[in-house]
Amino acid sequence: MRKIVTTLLLLTAVLFFQFCSHSKKLAAPVAVNYQTNVLPIIQTSCTPCHIAGKGNKKSLDNYLAAKDNVDEILARIQKNPTEKGFMPAMHDKLPDATIAVIADWKKAGTLEK
Repeated sequence: MRKIVTTLLLLTAVLFFQFCSHSKKLAAPVAVNYQTNVLPIIQTSCTPCHIAGKGNKKSLDNYLAAKDNVDEILARIQKNPTEKGFMPAMHDKLPDATIAVIADWKKAGTLEK
């Protein structure tokens, strides 16, 4: 009788713990891309100066222009407002999280979509 109870307890424990796992699969991180992540920042933070037809500065509202200028964009948005070349000019510094999106886009290979 004792063997039967022990066997049943062991079997119950095995069935219970088979659904527990310490190696849960995490969703793969979504790569930062221009269309989804970067363009909205440019539209919000760089308007009207860097939007075609609305400003007199270099247009950055298209993928190729932003990709070709990602290093300059990062350098300028990482500056402090008192430094020459700071962007966005005459505005507060962008939040670190916003700057990180641009940096992550560059690290991801400047994907378009």
